[in-house]
Amino acid sequence: MEGEAAHHLGRVLRAEPGQLYELSDGHRVCLARIEEVTRDRISFSLIEDVPVHQPTLQTSLLLSIVKFDAFEFALEKATELGVDTIVPLAATRSEKGLLAAVPKRAERWKKILLEASQQSRCLSIPALAPLTKPETAFSSYSVSLQILLSERYEAPSLRSILEEQSAPPASATLAVGPEGGWTDAEFQCAQSHGFREVSLGPFILRTETAVIASLASLNYALSRK
Repeated sequence: MEGEAAHHLGRVLRAEPGQLYELSDGHRVCLARIEEVTRDRISFSLIEDVPVHQPTLQTSLLLSIVKFDAFEFALEKATELGVDTIVPLAATRSEKGLLAAVPKRAERWKKILLEASQQSRCLSIPALAPLTKPETAFSSYSVSLQILLSERYEAPSLRSILEEQSAPPASATLAVGPEGGWTDAEFQCAQSHGFREVSLGPFILRTETAVIASLASLNYALSRK
């Protein structure tokens, strides 16, 4: 191990020879023992492969920009729940000041995704797309199951939509709106591209809560194991 990762492990965490760590190359995870620690390099010996879960459901999350503490919490938990791609959305009701600050947060967000992947023993890090307008994202992430979370009373429940699935789909796209919800134009655009409007129930949930609840529901209902 070299570079920033080696520096962090050796200088910040004060790694020493003999300690055990799990290492991943993006294809497998191995239990490894530290053999030598130098200033910018750490040498390991591989001991054995560690069993890892390979998600059967490929999920894309279209996540509208909200206050950054909530957005970053949602990024972390979405990674732990196995999301493959995260697309920050510049929704109509997203705060303009937050949208302007997004480019400066990209590296921080990538670090959050990396650390959450390591913590949850994911083989790969979710792809983080650039800030995207909803109409572009709705047309770009068309898959077999497309869900748009809604606060509208008349929206069918997520449970009813999932119960319609005769077989688990290979992929799903979940769109989560900003504080204040989607505009009528965004609802119409999403529906024109095959998104199903669904509700998580009678309560109004924070963005980060909605992300966790909906992704956990998708994993429970649609994963093959």
